[in-house]
Amino acid sequence: MSQLSLGLIPLAVLMWLCTYPSRALPMLAPGIERLPAWAVTYLRLAGPAALAALAAVNCLISTDQPPRLTLGVVPVAVALCALVVARTRQLLPGVAAAVVLVAVTRALGAAA
Repeated sequence: MSQLSLGLIPLAVLMWLCTYPSRALPMLAPGIERLPAWAVTYLRLAGPAALAALAAVNCLISTDQPPRLTLGVVPVAVALCALVVARTRQLLPGVAAAVVLVAVTRALGAAA
């Protein structure tokens, strides 16, 4: 079993500092709906876009030297999650579908 690494905690804190203001702005700034539509859309999507970029890199790129694309069920689960979220406009069903896909394929021995 691998040992827990705390090296990514500063990165997580930095990402929180970068994305939290855009997510909290609608709660903290009354009248935000008076901003131009493009600004409201940007503020609404900045946090999820940053998190999606982090998830995609962590799921699709290996840590080998040199890095390479990961093959297997994880990239398929990420794509399934993105598809379900795009169709339903809700994150929970997408994440649940991805988790179920990975769990079932691992239970069947088809994925590592």
